[in-house]
Amino acid sequence: MRSAAETRSVSRRVALGMAMAGAAAVRSARAQGGGRTIRFVTPYPPGGPTDILARVVAAGAGSTLGRTIVVENKPGGSGVIGMVDVARSAPDGTTFLVNASAHATVPHFQRSMPVDALADFTPVTNIAAVPLILVVTPKLPVRSVAELIAYAKARPGELSFASSSAGAAPHLAGELFKLTTGTEMVHVPYRGSSPAIQDLMAGNVQLMFDSLPSSAAAVRAGQLRALAVTTARRVEAFPELPTVAEAGVRDFEVSSWYGIWGPPRLPAERAEEMQQAVAAAVRLPELRAQLDALGAVPVADTPDQFSAFVRNEYARWGKLVRDANIKPE
Repeated sequence: MRSAAETRSVSRRVALGMAMAGAAAVRSARAQGGGRTIRFVTPYPPGGPTDILARVVAAGAGSTLGRTIVVENKPGGSGVIGMVDVARSAPDGTTFLVNASAHATVPHFQRSMPVDALADFTPVTNIAAVPLILVVTPKLPVRSVAELIAYAKARPGELSFASSSAGAAPHLAGELFKLTTGTEMVHVPYRGSSPAIQDLMAGNVQLMFDSLPSSAAAVRAGQLRALAVTTARRVEAFPELPTVAEAGVRDFEVSSWYGIWGPPRLPAERAEEMQQAVAAAVRLPELRAQLDALGAVPVADTPDQFSAFVRNEYARWGKLVRDANIKPE
């Protein structure tokens, strides 16, 4: 074990290294971007997980870059409106899309898309991976996954499950749950997690696979009842909750993730500059604490790594949509 003096020395070296990296990023940003404000466009309303993570990272990356990063919410069209905004923006490093894994799944649910999710964007980095949590309205008389399955099977087609949008990870999790449990439920898509949660708390819909950051507060306040998490392992934020697989639904694993993209033809140095700022930001203790509280696991991979990951996700979920015969809504 390190002595206290050694620990302090290591901490000082880490802090000095981060400060030097931050200073270099600031000099680069000011030289190339002229200090102009950067937009983080999120295609969902305020209060949802994409918005929450965008604001957390905007503050940290903006500080590292010495630039102001503002978050603009442009909901609608299952995220398409915000995507179009960024895809048609100038590739000058002042506009970025912050989107959920819906970026790689929604296209499989749209009869036509005004933009190509792969070709019309420049991948920058995967901010973090976030577990989904299965929550129900307290008005529903179930307290476990097994009870939910039994209740749904006894009432085919009577239960409704909400999602933040058609084609997003919460929607796919619900469809996978239906497929693997042999239950019949009605999907109700919303324009973001926040309005879906409001209806769920009111009992207008009965359940939802939601991104943990947006449901955590309602669960802790007793406004929603949590049954399980969708990851392979339990999560630190709710260690008492079993995984869906532990609860008896075999091979069930779904996570959401949140990435940053630039417009097409964004210069590689601008993408790398933002990726490095995000990577430095998620290492900051105060920002890491915020991510931990949300159950988010930082990734901050390189543009090339993120590009390969997005293409793999696009292919993986496209296959699921075809195999499950899920139709556009």
